[in-house]
Amino acid sequence: MLNGQADLFLSFVQLGTRMLKRMDGQLSMHGISFTEFQVLHNLNSAARKTMTRIDLARCVGLSASGVTRVIAPMEKLGLVEKESHPRDARVSLVRLSKAGKNICEETSATVSETAKDLFGPLTPVQQQTVIDLLSKLSS
Repeated sequence: MLNGQADLFLSFVQLGTRMLKRMDGQLSMHGISFTEFQVLHNLNSAARKTMTRIDLARCVGLSASGVTRVIAPMEKLGLVEKESHPRDARVSLVRLSKAGKNICEETSATVSETAKDLFGPLTPVQQQTVIDLLSKLSS
């Protein structure tokens, strides 16, 4: 038998899984996954639209090899470009391409609308309470 915190954890995981599947379903209409959206979004928000592979992995919540597996097909599709670091040959950079920026802008509206639908049942005050509680758990 599980304690209340374990039940809460399982509820969070189940909710997260359902939300991610819904978001992935909406983004699939654009030909990308939520993880790929996260890559594009983080690159679009970065200075010079460029990040190291390690920093990108940290932002997306993947290992360095995991982010490499995600960006390889994105590079073939022309959404991102790999570059050498100007001062450190051991560091590889990932840059958002023009096509990637366009897809990022298109899919941002989809993400916003889907998030609005997902959190629509909550009032703005309830949404802020959830944000505050999640921030407390994250620290």
